Amino acid sequence: MPRIPLVDVKAQYAPLLPELKQRIAEVLEEGTFVLGPNVAAFEREAADYLGVPETIGVGNGTDAIVLVLNALEIGRGDEVICPAFTFYATAEAIVRTGATPVFADIDAATLNLDPADVAERITPRTKAIMPVHLFGRPAPLAELSKLGLPLIEDAAQAFGSPAVARAGVASTFSFYPTKNLFAIGDGGLVAVTDPELGERVRMLRFHGSRDKVTFEYVGTNSRLDELQAAALRLFLPRLDGWNAARREAVGRYAELGLGELCDLPTDEPGHVYHLCVARSAERDRLRAALTEAGIGSAQYYLPPLHLQPALRYLGYREGDLPETERAAAENFSVPLWAGIGAEQQERVVQVIRAAARVPAAS
Repeated sequence: MPRIPLVDVKAQYAPLLPELKQRIAEVLEEGTFVLGPNVAAFEREAADYLGVPETIGVGNGTDAIVLVLNALEIGRGDEVICPAFTFYATAEAIVRTGATPVFADIDAATLNLDPADVAERITPRTKAIMPVHLFGRPAPLAELSKLGLPLIEDAAQAFGSPAVARAGVASTFSFYPTKNLFAIGDGGLVAVTDPELGERVRMLRFHGSRDKVTFEYVGTNSRLDELQAAALRLFLPRLDGWNAARREAVGRYAELGLGELCDLPTDEPGHVYHLCVARSAERDRLRAALTEAGIGSAQYYLPPLHLQPALRYLGYREGDLPETERAAAENFSVPLWAGIGAEQQERVVQVIRAAARVPAAS
């Protein structure tokens, strides 16, 4: 049988390939490759889509976080609270500024930050909270906002959710090719609710300068590429349709009975399903069956960030974040993309159903 990948990015852009090639050709013909007209136009279009005053295109999602932290002058001696059940870049960006990531536990049902646990970890050194909209599910922004600290939304996995980008002082996005809104290489975006903060980010992405002559900050060189912006401008108008297709596919998994075999994510408004991540105490056995059947799957954030070798200096130990550690031990994703076929999903469920009937080894 044909292999079923975890994500099929090409299946999404294949129908647009002739127009994509044309847009790339137009960039080549224009000959402006850095901060050109497509970057400027995409920044305006993305701001309109997200409902924010301004967006700034940058090199990737990690740089987006670093630039926001730098623009807020968060650094050595400061603390930023974030989850440990997320991709390494969330905490890595905090460390790169000289600040300290403080890990809070997650809610077992949503896998997002638990506001009650966040509240217990606030100290006089806490300068911001960085919720992650994990796997496309909006974090509890209303509850976190009540804690009285700036929110920096790591929305790398949630472009297209109407719940993101407006509660925080800034939101950061990644356009890595597997994301809901994807580029054909690396790319990132910062969305701001404060234009003055946006201006600082805009300067910091280009060496701290407005004009290449006077340098007001020590910045970096992190700019969204013109070719990537041309592709993103083509893809952005299709995003709502793609996200609707993702939601439909997750609903189909439920209709096929996958939720009877493992814990499926519960639906809620604004969930754009970057991934379809289930949970099972028999995760390893189910994944082995999928692999044997030629079906892609993945597990995420094991070990979680508070137990990663590079962050041992922070002093966390196994057992410190129980819900985080439980989620890391049980989660696995099944194939999902905009346009996955019903027959493919039926096969995924059949394989898991057959594996679930096999008793665990003693």
